[in-house]
Amino acid sequence: MNWTRLRRMTFSLPLALLAALLLVAINETGYQRSRGAVADLGRSYATRNALNQLLQNMLNAETGLRGYLLTGDQAYLPPYEQAVRAINGHLDGLRQTYAGLPEQSAEFAALAQQVAHRLQALDQSLARQARPGSDAASPAPRGGDMGDLHAIRASAARLIAHSEQQAHASTQEIQQALMLSRLGIAGVAIIGLLAFYMYLRQTNALHQANAREQQALAHERDRLEQLVRERTQSLTQLANHLQQVREDERAHLARELHDELGALLTAAKLDLARLKSRIDLQHSDNAERVQHLTDTLNSGIALKRRIIENLRPSSLSNLGLTAALENLTRDFAAHGGVQMDTSFDEVPLSEAAQLTVYRLVQESLTNIGKYANARQVLVCVHDRADHVLVQVRDDGQGFDSTRIAPDAHGLLGMRHRVEAAGGQFEIRSTPGVGTLVSATLPRESAAAPDAS
Repeated sequence: MNWTRLRRMTFSLPLALLAALLLVAINETGYQRSRGAVADLGRSYATRNALNQLLQNMLNAETGLRGYLLTGDQAYLPPYEQAVRAINGHLDGLRQTYAGLPEQSAEFAALAQQVAHRLQALDQSLARQARPGSDAASPAPRGGDMGDLHAIRASAARLIAHSEQQAHASTQEIQQALMLSRLGIAGVAIIGLLAFYMYLRQTNALHQANAREQQALAHERDRLEQLVRERTQSLTQLANHLQQVREDERAHLARELHDELGALLTAAKLDLARLKSRIDLQHSDNAERVQHLTDTLNSGIALKRRIIENLRPSSLSNLGLTAALENLTRDFAAHGGVQMDTSFDEVPLSEAAQLTVYRLVQESLTNIGKYANARQVLVCVHDRADHVLVQVRDDGQGFDSTRIAPDAHGLLGMRHRVEAAGGQFEIRSTPGVGTLVSATLPRESAAAPDAS
């Protein structure tokens, strides 16, 4: 970019900012003026309306009282009293309105005095009518009636005329503000168009440079994506290898425990059987110690068997997946105190895939026993046309499946196992309803090589 282009850019940017500031200032000035004029216009209309209502209520009061004086009917008094209350309310409102207007306050004071004098005369006429022995058909005294009404109307008319003048002035103020905004916006629009034209020229100058930068960024992005794919594949292979190594170590440890520890415990039981024939079991202390030793050896053998089954279930290798899952669910129901429902089909899966299904069910039951507080659990393995469906459902307390914690390694491990076997893993759970762990494995896994 040469010096001329840089100088034009440094000129167009302040010009655009100046146009924006002018537009804001003009709009704000017009808004404030229009707002004040609208407020004055509203007060003028409200004042004129109040004065008209005052005159109307004066007429209503006169009409109601005259009707009562002429007919003596009590039905004319409520409209009269209501009109008097309305007149007093209008006077209070107008008094607050004219409190800050010294020019009209004197005229309003005269109007208020005239209205009060007229109301006092009406009250006196009403009081005379209420005296005992008064003639109900006699009209009220008319001395000064028309003069008072004309004076009230004249004072109100002058105040209304002044309100109309204020409304006209406010209307002119609004028109001036609108004209100012119109001229200002037109000028700012011209400045903005000029700045936009200069900006377009600079945009054309920068377009080619941006295109070259985008091309370089696209090349770098492709390189990074390829690197991410390679690293992901490498990490996946490493995770599968570590998983297989873990299973191999479990199998090796299970064989060692079965052979070595099993031999030691068996030898101990044989020695104990020989000792029983040589010890006087009639003695209570000897019998109790021998029985305690026998129970201890039996507990050790049961513990050894349970540890071996957790490390590498022998039933899975010897009897198949269905038998292994039946043993697993039966033991969980016995120790967990829950109602277990199972439905297992014979499924064509490889040894690695069968181990994946077993670990999935095992981990799900472990989580149910730790966190779910469930009363009923359903475990099913079904053979479908093109896949094998595995589901573990419970009626426990559930959780928000959209907010799984990053340290939930059990769930992440299940997902990795299923996806490594070419399947799909899904968890659906609702707080207070329960949880469903579902996995689908391809039936082709029966003919696929071992995942290791």
